[in-house]
Amino acid sequence: MPVPVSGPMLTIGDFARASRLSAKALRRYDELGLLPPARVDPFTGYRYYAVEQLERARLIAWLRRIGMPLAEVGRVCALYASDAAGAARAIRGYWARVETETAARRDLAASLVDRLKGPDEMNDETTDEMTDDTAGETPGAMTDEVSAVHAATNAWAATGPAGPPAFVLRTAVRLDRGLVRAAQQDAAHAGPHLLAVADGYGPEGERAALAAVGALEAVPPPAPSARAGDVLNALEDAVRTADGAVSGLADSGTTLTGAVWTGGRLALAHVGDSRAYLLRDGALVRLTRDHTVVQALVDAGELDPAEAADRPDRALLLKALDGGDVPPEPELGVHETRPGDRYLLCTDGLSAVAPAEGIRRALAAGVGPDEAAEALVALARDLGGPDNVACVVADVVPA
Repeated sequence: MPVPVSGPMLTIGDFARASRLSAKALRRYDELGLLPPARVDPFTGYRYYAVEQLERARLIAWLRRIGMPLAEVGRVCALYASDAAGAARAIRGYWARVETETAARRDLAASLVDRLKGPDEMNDETTDEMTDDTAGETPGAMTDEVSAVHAATNAWAATGPAGPPAFVLRTAVRLDRGLVRAAQQDAAHAGPHLLAVADGYGPEGERAALAAVGALEAVPPPAPSARAGDVLNALEDAVRTADGAVSGLADSGTTLTGAVWTGGRLALAHVGDSRAYLLRDGALVRLTRDHTVVQALVDAGELDPAEAADRPDRALLLKALDGGDVPPEPELGVHETRPGDRYLLCTDGLSAVAPAEGIRRALAAGVGPDEAAEALVALARDLGGPDNVACVVADVVPA
């Protein structure tokens, strides 16, 4: 974009000092098209900058100082040129993600410290940190994923090889096209050791969802003596494989939420806005955090949770499996199970239209997994069925 020039030109050295950017950084930003000079000498190739460019340069410097990647810096700068308030919201959303990831790394570091202390010093009684953003769910009900890993990793490390599991999963799966969509782009799986749902989008959304679930199906059943880290590593590798399987499907991608059952714990991997819930003692707990722009605004305190469901951009994803250059990092967690627990994995064809209390009532109705899954599909249809629905219901029952 041409830069209006109304005053004297600055050499690259003067501009670097004024903007607090190095000459090397300025040359790099020129190559990327992020901050091209106002004029380049045709004979010497020397760069000259306009005073009017200082505001953009200082914005870039500040954004880089908070660690924002160059691709996002470019988007914020472009937004700032036409919508300063929108640029501010983008920065707040980015920083909310940074704080979430920093907290996760802090808890992981604490987990590693505890692991190195040895089993005798481990504390298996860890309270998971929760945040609530959906009316009707138990207050403080969304697990901080690495806090959960911290608790379960310690417990897993302290136990040796076990005998046959005392409990198993009794499962049901349902897929429904809904009342509006012309095609089914959701996929699901429910087996003795694996639960998964995926919500495809784009012209090849069905293939993307099926490929993602298929990649998780390749995860082998964990041995009774398996450690949390081994199971989570296998899940993370499967998510990367799933992202690779989506590569080449033009303008298409998928969410993915999957869980591996170990006989006493549920290891969870999650990307996107499909969800995992736990019904325990009649209370509904959401185990996953939506990877959406709206959720980032809620996390940043810029949006009231009650307003989130009415936002037209509520389905705009920050993370998805799309076969891009850098696979997204899944949200990982490990959850201790109890007899009588009921788990639900579902796509947003259910969770985006059904209130949490309606989901809770359907799950707590005292029927088996098959009947509960049917009731959830019927609930989505009663509310207009605007999207495909995939849901998996799993009960923890005696073996």
